[in-house]
Amino acid sequence: MKKTQSIALLSLASLVIFGFFAAFLFRTPGDYSDAERRALAQMPAFDTEALASGRFMEKFEQYSLDQFPLREKMRTLKALSVRYLFRQKDDHGLYTTDGHLCKLEYPLSDQKVSLSTQKLREVYEAYLRDSECKIYLSVVPDKNYFLAPKMGYPAMDYEALVQKVQRDLDFAAYIDIFGTLSAENYYKTDPHWKQETLLPTAQYLAAGLGVRISTQYTQNTLDIPFYGVYVGQSALPCKPDTIRYLTSDILDGCTVTDYDAGKAKPGVLYDREKASGKDPYELFLMGANPLITVENPNADGDRELILFRDSFGSSLAPLLVSGYSKITLVDLRYIRSALLGSFIDFQAQDVLLLYSTTIFNNNISM
Repeated sequence: MKKTQSIALLSLASLVIFGFFAAFLFRTPGDYSDAERRALAQMPAFDTEALASGRFMEKFEQYSLDQFPLREKMRTLKALSVRYLFRQKDDHGLYTTDGHLCKLEYPLSDQKVSLSTQKLREVYEAYLRDSECKIYLSVVPDKNYFLAPKMGYPAMDYEALVQKVQRDLDFAAYIDIFGTLSAENYYKTDPHWKQETLLPTAQYLAAGLGVRISTQYTQNTLDIPFYGVYVGQSALPCKPDTIRYLTSDILDGCTVTDYDAGKAKPGVLYDREKASGKDPYELFLMGANPLITVENPNADGDRELILFRDSFGSSLAPLLVSGYSKITLVDLRYIRSALLGSFIDFQAQDVLLLYSTTIFNNNISM
């Protein structure tokens, strides 16, 4: 009887192992992981030199991990085991608390913050020092600032980061928006903030800039579920967020120009086509772009704003439009600062340096 059971068990195990192996060999490899938002490794080209050096096996190992049958289900099983079976507080820095998926941003890296502020100082020295521009600085806290400490997770020293940024960028007047925000301003499954909750923050910023902005908007709901970046990274089953965006007659009358690849072409404030793609947050100002201008023909005056920003600025900028005749958004991660003079005439604009703590702590220049 025991011999029969052993044979049956061995046969079943062999069937599973060889079944997975056959599926691995004959399945069509995927090109992209929508969950992780990255390209998947492909079968490496074979040659004797690569085999002898170990490069072939190294690449083949990554290929086999990326193309394993039922990979996403296995990732989910592993994530659930880590959380509920082994009771780990985080999985490779990802944790859940108060309904939020979060990723630890720890520790503070003085070196990377210095590289970030150095990049902004280079822009100041090249274009702003001898201009009549009024320069302002604001730092966007990542949601760990509100969630990590109270749940016992390690968090960077945010006060030290802000103080260092202020010291390094002492040419800019600091506008502190930390007190205008809470965890509820952020999506549950993503690091970004929710535009429909940002009016108090935008008003506070506008007051610091010395402009008045509208508070009259119509709230719209994107009819696409938003599974933020942390869903794919964690592999945990999650309820999607809902993206809402604000429109108005003033915003409808604006002209948006996109300077991607250095060529001017029409753009939009809210790109529903990109919202249907891999990252619905790209609804806001078309996602990652080096240079965008938003012109407001219905502005009361001719004041202009140059906004140096990361992706958080994409959803905030429309709320500042009513206070300016023109806003120019610059993302230094995608354009070399040496090229800015070819597109922007720095004269007497307001200049706002608006970056998240995450970007400051990981270097603005990517």
